[in-house]
Amino acid sequence: MYIALSDEEHAALSMVAERQHLATGAWAAQTLLAAAYGTTRADHVELRELLEAVLQARGQAQRIGVNLNQAVAALNSGELTPTLRWYARAAAQTVGKLDDLAQDLQRRLP
Repeated sequence: MYIALSDEEHAALSMVAERQHLATGAWAAQTLLAAAYGTTRADHVELRELLEAVLQARGQAQRIGVNLNQAVAALNSGELTPTLRWYARAAAQTVGKLDDLAQDLQRRLP
């Protein structure tokens, strides 16, 4: 299927699709199919918000892991850094948040 759009129309659709974490074509297909079947498009807004939270926590865990590795390397070289305890605590808290998010997703999914 080919749909002709102006640059402005394409930009508007792309922006909406990006906000919903979908490729423009995927968003358009979902929207068109919903219109064809006379239904409303399922946006799964709550699940998309949870996905965003998971992705943020994942990034935070990666950054903490890098810092924790650096602190452990310094510790192994004989240099005890006061930030080591902070990184370990931050990593544990982040993992706890990921566990909470996973449980929340399990409750919401069919």
